[in-house]
Amino acid sequence: MGSLRVLPRDIAWLPWSAEAFARARTERKPVLLCIATAWSQSCREMDRTSYADPSIAFVINDAFIPVRVDADRRPDISERYNLGGWPTTAFLTPDGEILGGGTYVAASRMACALEEVRAAFLLSAPADRRAPSEPAASLVPAMAPEALWARIFADYDPMFGGFGTASKFPHTAPLHLALQRHRQLPDAGHASMVMTTLDAMGWGGLYDEANGGFFRCAGTRDWQQPHREKTLEVNAQLLRVYTDAAEALAVARFADCASGVLTFVQNWLADQQDGGWYGSQRADDGHIDTAFYADANAVMASAALRAAAVFGDDSLRDFAVKSLERVLLACYRPGQGVAHYYDGNAHVRGLLGDQVAMAAAQLDAFETTDNIVYEMMAEELAHYAIREMWDGAAGGFFDRASGGESEAVGLMRVRLKPFVANCEAARMLRRLAASSGDMEFARCADETLAAVGPAAAQQGPLAAHYLLALDQAR
Repeated sequence: MGSLRVLPRDIAWLPWSAEAFARARTERKPVLLCIATAWSQSCREMDRTSYADPSIAFVINDAFIPVRVDADRRPDISERYNLGGWPTTAFLTPDGEILGGGTYVAASRMACALEEVRAAFLLSAPADRRAPSEPAASLVPAMAPEALWARIFADYDPMFGGFGTASKFPHTAPLHLALQRHRQLPDAGHASMVMTTLDAMGWGGLYDEANGGFFRCAGTRDWQQPHREKTLEVNAQLLRVYTDAAEALAVARFADCASGVLTFVQNWLADQQDGGWYGSQRADDGHIDTAFYADANAVMASAALRAAAVFGDDSLRDFAVKSLERVLLACYRPGQGVAHYYDGNAHVRGLLGDQVAMAAAQLDAFETTDNIVYEMMAEELAHYAIREMWDGAAGGFFDRASGGESEAVGLMRVRLKPFVANCEAARMLRRLAASSGDMEFARCADETLAAVGPAAAQQGPLAAHYLLALDQAR
């Protein structure tokens, strides 16, 4: 009789590292990359079914090098390897190039997919191992602002508000842009777009009537069938736009909705004792991801400071400042910027989005308290980003600092130039030039907008970030 095959109970997941890919080369195996999030119900369902199947786990452990990445903790990896959502199931060569993949793979399909990838990998030629280069600057001219405005709002849904059809995400930048134009020159059309969208989101399926706060997105055009997880970043962004709309349009119900968002965030995501906000709440069991993310906490602190000023809430102001200081103290290291998250230790340094959001929040704290230390910290973070992430050849910022060679595998060898983060960097730098009197920040802001401007026409509603930054530069 042949020996019995012992099936493992668990997949031996490895973290993303050069060592994992070196092992794949040594053992001549493809890599199975799972990109998941703490809040995604689909990710947990795949863990419960496909990855929990003993026969599937045996094949993965035997014929693949399994690597698992949390998309919230490693947004830089997710940005490069995401294949359409979470979970992402990507099959890679030992050099980190994508062989294929998709999102959720049911257990009934997983065994066949694994066998197909293994067979294709064994038959394939060695991958081209030349290091990819960083993307060249675009030679396409930037679209004129008014033409870009028309393109941004071409996807506006006049019946249900928001942008696009299904699935529907709560894009706030176009709403801020419409509010800004309305402040400059009152216009019923601009006000109507904002009010229709905020009413549809705040009094529809996207808002949690029981506990307050907003779900992450909706499955249908009319904001129904929500994906019921809640993230700090989405709620911070919506708190800000409802607060701004309540003030700009003098609509009391928007202030009430903002108050509901604050109730959820403070009750469920805030560390009431020491300050700071946790990352997310799962849909099915209410589990909280208790990591403090630097970028999301900075956005929330800015939104809370704005709400405190509009609503005259001194306790909220004090909590926002305390939270900002707590997360900064945990994540900051002199000369090395802020780490992406803190869970008892600070992790993942050198990401552009963290430096930009935290510097902007420091400026908000400075404007609120008149404490020059916050302005000085904003300068420090901006100098770090310019020193480590600036594209000296074409202008603008790469998404992460150079270095980190221990993780520089496959697509991670290429630094990206993220559109939204660069637009927000330009806005922050303009503010910093005004507060510090250092016009070098203004020059960097102008060059950043010039660098990403040609890409704006392809960004859909996100192009509003560019026009907001462009208006600030005028």
